[in-house]
Order: sequence, then C-alpha cells, then structure tokens
Amino acid sequence: MARRTKEEAQATRERLLDAAETIFRDRGVTRTSLAEIATAAGMTRGAVYWHFKDKADLFRAMCDRATLPLDTMFERAGETAAADPLGTLRTLSIGALQSLATDPRAQNVFEIVFHKSELVDELAGLATTHRQERGACLSEIEAIVRRAAADGQLPADVDAHLATQGLHALMIGVMHEWVLDPSAYDLATAAPALIDTWIAGLKVHPPRRADAPAARHAAKALAA
Repeated sequence: MARRTKEEAQATRERLLDAAETIFRDRGVTRTSLAEIATAAGMTRGAVYWHFKDKADLFRAMCDRATLPLDTMFERAGETAAADPLGTLRTLSIGALQSLATDPRAQNVFEIVFHKSELVDELAGLATTHRQERGACLSEIEAIVRRAAADGQLPADVDAHLATQGLHALMIGVMHEWVLDPSAYDLATAAPALIDTWIAGLKVHPPRRADAPAARHAAKALAA
C-alpha cells in the first residue's frame, strides 16, 4: 500500500510537470499561474503545493527533468577525459546537440528557457543558481581543454578560458536558434560537423595565452 501511494505521488508530480511544460511553452512562464497548471493537470492548487513550494520550484523541477540526460553525460565524461580529453569534449558536445535534436521534452524546455521565461520577480533566485551552475560547467570544460593542451592534442599555449567561452557561445547559439525553427536543418546529423569545425579551428588557430612565448613573439612582430 505504501509503495502504491509513493508511485501515485510520483505519477501526480509527473502530470503537474507535463502540464507546466505545455502551458509555459504556450503562454510563457510569467503569464501562467499555478492554478492554471493545476486545472490543466486535472488537480487542485493544493496538489501543486504538496509537490512544489512555488512556481520557481516547479520551473526548476521541469528544467531538471529535461536536462538529466545531459548531467549523466557529464558524469560519464569524467571517466574518459583523462585518456582522451579532446575526444571526450567532442563526444560531450555532439551528444548535447543530438540530445536536444531527438528529445521533444528537451526541445520544449529549451524553448521555454530561451524564449518564454524571464528570471525576474519570483524566478529571480533561479538566475543566481543558473550562473553558479553555468560557472561549474564551464570550469569542467576548461579543465578538459587544459588537459588536451597538456597531452599535446592542442597547442600548449592555448587560452583554455577563451576556448571554453567560444565553445559555450557556439553551443548556446546553435541551441537558441534551432529551437526557434527546428525545420531549418537536421541538427542531429549536422552536430558532428559543427563541433569538428570548432575543434579544427582550435587546433590550428586557437586563442593563445597572453603570457605564452608564441603570443609574446607575435605581439613583438606586430609592434615592429
């Protein structure tokens, strides 16, 4: 009986998240009330508050549910990064794009996050959390880039920080624009070429550290 109750509670939570995902996508987050979500799910507001503290809590849970596969990918990346850092970064980046391209739930949530939400008022706290999580993610990527340079897969004087920022800009830009018009191109098929183009450029013409000998030599040559 207790197990059944737990399963029913989980099913109720999923129905609420499904309803929130649909209404947030159609109406936007700030224009949607918890009462509307409850009605769409065929429940009362009390059911919403039983599972979620407020709209911000529900919004975060909706995002976490969609991005969980990406979290798993990051966890597995740590297992292979030591042996092949650049290959791991390639696999991780392509996988993130292909996951978006093939997962309707991820597409809905990314559309909401990019185009249907404002992290203000009751959602303002999420902006701080987002910055912290973004920083942690970029730190992991930067560590992989540094390892790739140390292993000779990239030039030794690559500016790992700028390289990481460049990859982040590429990924977010592709995701941001693609969810606006998924019919523009086949993202799942194009993902390897998009990432390989970035990697090829990073190998040949990477951003270089200002304190690196090659960068100092280039600066002197330009000044001469």
